This record gives sequence, structure tokens and C-alpha cells, in this order.
Amino acid sequence: MRQRVLVAMSGGVDSSLTAFLLKEQGYDVIGATMQLWRETVHGNPAECLDPDHIEDAKQVAKHLGIPFHVVNLEEEFEREVIQYFCREYGEGRTPNPCVLCNKTIKFGAFFKKAQELGADYLATGHYARLAYDEKDGRFLLRKACDKKKDQSYFLFALSQGQLSQALFPLGEHHKDQVRKRALQLGLRTQDRPESQEICFIRESSYHPFLARRLGEALEPGPILDGNGKVLGRHQGLPFYTIGQRRGLRLAKGRPLYVTALDRKNNAVIVGTEEEVFRDTFRVNSINWIVSRETASSFPAQVKIRYNHPGAEAMVSPYGESERLVTFKTAQKAITPGQAAVFYDGETVLGGGWIKEVFRSSECGVSNEKAKD
Repeated sequence: MRQRVLVAMSGGVDSSLTAFLLKEQGYDVIGATMQLWRETVHGNPAECLDPDHIEDAKQVAKHLGIPFHVVNLEEEFEREVIQYFCREYGEGRTPNPCVLCNKTIKFGAFFKKAQELGADYLATGHYARLAYDEKDGRFLLRKACDKKKDQSYFLFALSQGQLSQALFPLGEHHKDQVRKRALQLGLRTQDRPESQEICFIRESSYHPFLARRLGEALEPGPILDGNGKVLGRHQGLPFYTIGQRRGLRLAKGRPLYVTALDRKNNAVIVGTEEEVFRDTFRVNSINWIVSRETASSFPAQVKIRYNHPGAEAMVSPYGESERLVTFKTAQKAITPGQAAVFYDGETVLGGGWIKEVFRSSECGVSNEKAKD
């Protein structure tokens, strides 16, 4: 009996070719699109997924000769992702909704629907690779062959159970190969542009979305320099993030950047570009993909956001369940609320959420430890 796989089809070229490749490999393939979010803005409907994309996914499924479904997960998405997104900004942190969506929605609620359809696996168009470690009996997550498109960062929070039921066929392919193959197959999505970073933000900025959601919670306050001097006024902490330069509306004769968000005093702290660099931060809510000795420190390449190239650091125990990450070289705009992912070469060791950022000198940690 053939194994059944449900492919998450977004109407883009990646998920379209994913469905084809798995059918070619002999799987019993089902296509499905997630209906996640809808909102009316100024009388006009805005959706997380454009209706045209759903139609494209449906037509690709028809072209491939596979069943197609639309799965409504709006309630789950609102509860798990939208509310998290707004809450994090409200607390002065910068969230990463894609990581949470992958764990709780795509490989959570959506896969439960997939199992109801008899699926053994859930496949996505992510550029990442899976392997199995026979010695430890654990599934491993690795970078894609196409390093420019690698999306392993967004998948670090998946559990062993979720990884065991995941398929990422594009991990061995390069994006240009994917588009070329889709063109050869006559898939209507072959020239579809890249999807936007945050699917439920339809405007050019996330500010209007937060303004509608947070309302009176957006409280203006002072913009301060490092000495506490008032330089101006901000429009609400959720509109600012570490490293931000634009939108400060400060005419001080030199570029100023957001260096910290003081939630307690509702203040935005600014300074020079040099002051945006830090070398140490605390990580919590860690998910380990590779089994590690919890009491020991280890070197790793650490990414502090998706488009960060990664940098050498020492990851050390901190308290009962947290980790302290100390970079060899200070990095720009380490941001609370973002994900920090630990790599050993191609392999994802694990990752967590940036809780607090400081300089190593402020917490008694020597940079020399990160150089051992």
C-alpha cells in the first residue's frame, strides 16, 4: 500500500513542484490549502492567502491529477499566531510569527486535518533537509543545498514527532531548478513571485495592522539617549524595533538607531550605530533537535534572524533551562522576541527565543570563553 502524503499548497511554485516530485516518487498525494485569516480593512476584504492563489493551487492539483481540499484554520491562526504577534509587540519584543505558525498551525492543527484524510506525512515547499541519526534514534534537520533559500531557521521549533512525519523534497534542489522544472511541466505557478514575509500583513507596513489591533494600548512616550535625555516622542513601542533608524523623526546631525525598548518606562532608547552591537544574550523556551548534554557549553554558529549569516558563539547553560549565547564578535541588532538558532555546520542543533540582550562585560562573561 502506498504511503499517503498531504502537501501544503499555497499557490506558489515551491509547493506546486513539491506535489509533483512526491507523486513522481510514488506517494499517494493529496493537495490542500490552509485558509488562515481574513479581515475587512476600510470596507475591503484582506486575506492571508489571496483567492487567486487558492485557485492556482486547485488548478495545479487538477493538472497533477490529485485530490484538493481547502482547510479552514482561521480560529487556530487567530489564537496561536495573530494574538501572539500583537502580544509580543505590545510587550516591546519583535516576534517571528512564521516559526510559531510552522509549529502550531502547519505541523500542528493542519497536520491533524491531514491525518483525518489518511495522510502519513505532511510535505511543504520549505528549503530544508531531513536525516535520521541511527545512533541517537533522532531525526535531524539540516540546511538546504540552496544556501540562499535555506529555511531551516523557520523549522527549528519542530518536535521529533513533527519531524518524523515531515517531508521537504525541495531541500536537495536550487530555486532556479525548481522554476525551470515547473516551466517544463506546464505548472501555472512557475512564475509566481516570492511570497511576502508576513502573510497576514497586506499593507506595506505592519503599523496599521497593530494600530487596528492594539488601539488605545499604543501609548506615546519619550525617545531618550543613553544618558536619559529626552530627544523626542515616539508613537507607541510596538512601532519600533532594535536597530531601527528610519521613522525616528530626530534631527540631531548624526544617524541615530534604536538600541533598546524600555517597556517599564514606555521609552525608546536611541544611540549611535556602534551602540546597536552586542555580543551576549539569553535564550529561553529552547527546543533541542540534536540531543545535548545540558550541563555543558559548546561552540556553534548562531543565527539571530532569518537573513543573518550566522556567527561563531559559545552556548552555555544559564539557570535551569535557559542558555547564554556569547558571540566571538559583537553582532548588530540582537532583538528580544526573535529566534536564535544554533548550527553545527549543516545541522540544526536547536534554538530558542531571545529573552534579554547585553554585553558580556555586564554579566561577568568573558569573550575569551567563546574563543575556546
